[in-house]
Amino acid sequence: MDRRSRWSTMTRAPSCVPISGPPLQIHITAGWFSMGSDVGQAVEGPVHRVWVDSFAMAVTQVTVEEYARFLDATGRIPPPPWGDPDFSHPRQPVVAVSWFDAVAYCVWLSAMTGSHYRLPTEAEWERAARGNAERMLFPWGNDPPISRPAYHDRWKTGPEPVGQSQPNAYGLFEMCENVHEWCSDWFGADYYAISPDRNPQGPEEGKRRASRGGSWRHHIKISRCSARSSIPPEFKYADYGFRVVCDGFAEHSALSD
Repeated sequence: MDRRSRWSTMTRAPSCVPISGPPLQIHITAGWFSMGSDVGQAVEGPVHRVWVDSFAMAVTQVTVEEYARFLDATGRIPPPPWGDPDFSHPRQPVVAVSWFDAVAYCVWLSAMTGSHYRLPTEAEWERAARGNAERMLFPWGNDPPISRPAYHDRWKTGPEPVGQSQPNAYGLFEMCENVHEWCSDWFGADYYAISPDRNPQGPEEGKRRASRGGSWRHHIKISRCSARSSIPPEFKYADYGFRVVCDGFAEHSALSD
């Protein structure tokens, strides 16, 4: 059975879908963690201790189905691959959204739910991805990506529907895989050397916005927790999506340090 048959016979992006409430979230309690890596690229160092205040993160990347509600409500122009069968399953992550599109979605979701939704900072994203495991390369440990089940059979023509991989220790799905995820920060290659140790927000200005996580179309599909990436905020790439965080109530709670 091929990939689309396993997922669904539906090949069109949904439309006129009513808002069905806030996304399922995991509460990440405040705490310290070691951010960065000594074995990755230069932009991942130096390793430094960071305190992050508590926040709630969506269990999955924002899906086509969720983003369709936003489009229907706002009349915003859909992403370039909207309707393409490789990117239109309702449970696939929405892709080819700019940083500005992702921020607009957060503003809309906040208005619809009465809670404050936004993009995560790089520090929040990495703390969540690590799942309370210090100094591990990946959410599951240090074994390479090719050790993951069916690794070579996945991501043939696009991202997979969310919620299919094994979640990390916090219960978050597809951290470090499927699509790059926009962060709120401007990207600074040398920012770690000067960043504050509490709730770093990234440089005050820049030309590229930070992103985290792996990509379905990269040679190595799953990134290390510390891996950093960036592109200009107006770019719309078919392996770029996002997930939201919230400063308020969360449905489930993850353990603290």
